Amino acid sequence: MDFRHVTIIGVGLIGGSLALALREKGFRGTITGVGRSKKNLIRAKELGIIDDYSTSHSKGVRSADLIVLASSVGQFEKIVLDIRDDLRKGAIVTDVGSVKAGIMKKIEPLMPDGVSFVGAHPIAGKECSGIEGATADLFHNARCIITPNTHTRKAALSKVRSLWRQLGMRIITMTPEEHDLVFATVSHMPHVAAYALVNSIIDIDRKLLRFGGGGLRDFTRIALSPEELWRDICSSNQKDILKTLKTFSGSVSKMIKLI
Repeated sequence: MDFRHVTIIGVGLIGGSLALALREKGFRGTITGVGRSKKNLIRAKELGIIDDYSTSHSKGVRSADLIVLASSVGQFEKIVLDIRDDLRKGAIVTDVGSVKAGIMKKIEPLMPDGVSFVGAHPIAGKECSGIEGATADLFHNARCIITPNTHTRKAALSKVRSLWRQLGMRIITMTPEEHDLVFATVSHMPHVAAYALVNSIIDIDRKLLRFGGGGLRDFTRIALSPEELWRDICSSNQKDILKTLKTFSGSVSKMIKLI
């Protein structure tokens, strides 16, 4: 591993799984967890997921050579503003968010001299959230999208690629803009559609949900995802999500006519 002290901001399913995966692959350094809930952080330490913790963003990143933003994407800018004066020279900041173009435009200019930002999106997860669902094998044989741009330092890019590859992920490189259109189509739109379907059934009669079988559960499983997470994704990737939803709406209209 190229790092000695990793700070994970947002110790939930993805952040917790990252910490466990690092340990499984032989990481011997320090893993610090940072978050809003002290209770959650204490639980993460009890489970052996992190070595220490802080509820202060700035205190948690001091001496870290890798900082991973694993909170909701809507919190990234505020977090970076909190930590930028405490980042050590040579540190790398990366993320696990599923929106890239707008986030990188906000975050990169906030990086102090000598600190690099590398956008990353490991394509892994579950319908559940929180550290209780964290597993060391969550990323194994899954894809990780890395989204460099013209400002990304090659040395930092190489280290972030190497990190996810050592955790068993298959690396794909895209521009931030390509990434956002792809995932608006294959991830963000389906999530919105699942929410819309559940809401439509409730609008007809909430009691009907109890009659749903396996097909309905499979289709709407992703509607169990955290609301805060998807609020921020929809806000950050609004243009591409609306583009894909308009196409989806046209397909539904065709189905109505055919039926």
